[in-house]
Amino acid sequence: MDRVFSFIDLRAFAARALPAMPASGSWLEGRAAVPLAPGPVSLSALKLAAGGEQVPPLPFDECVLVLTGSLTLTAGGGSVTLGPDQAAVVPRGLALTWTAPAGATALVMRSAEPGTAGADTVVAVDTCAPLAPSGAPLADLLLTPTPSCRNHTDYTSGSGVFMVGTWDSTPYHRRAMHYRHFELMLLLAGSVTLVDGAGRVGTFSKGDIFLVEQAADCSWESRDHVAKIYAIHRPR
Repeated sequence: MDRVFSFIDLRAFAARALPAMPASGSWLEGRAAVPLAPGPVSLSALKLAAGGEQVPPLPFDECVLVLTGSLTLTAGGGSVTLGPDQAAVVPRGLALTWTAPAGATALVMRSAEPGTAGADTVVAVDTCAPLAPSGAPLADLLLTPTPSCRNHTDYTSGSGVFMVGTWDSTPYHRRAMHYRHFELMLLLAGSVTLVDGAGRVGTFSKGDIFLVEQAADCSWESRDHVAKIYAIHRPR
């Protein structure tokens, strides 16, 4: 039977995968991979031991979202310290130094599409940045009035396919949309109910983290104001 692409509860995945893993002192080895179709996007839960490491330049962008602990990322002359539910992007081609005094766990979304970096230093996601009006869902998909949506993009890769930032919207309900992209979301406010092509229903609320897979067909219903951190890989 053909696989139905869908949404994945990433906190639930990390809760299952990470307890079985020893904490690692290696950025690349301390990972449990989320099962995704082969391609330029990968997603992992990361479990780091207390300490730190210097990582050589890597040929992909990585969005890092901390689950537990405190994690400092230094690259390209910049440095950010992240606590739980905070995120940053390490652009491709930069040597990285990380430190986690008491250890940390995180989710890491990687975009390995060919291209150049979109910044020359590590980039934090600023959830307090002013949001500007952005596009709304297509009218022919909407089952409710057109919502008011706003966005702030903190990072865009040189190729334009990988974007990380924040977004919010007034409530709306739309029919299933075919996702041309992967989208990781951490809800900062509100809740949303998704229904996939097989009829599977998932409701996510403030603090939940989930991924909608590329090629999924999912509807969206939010009954209150929703805000989120997002990381999107959208091929051209």
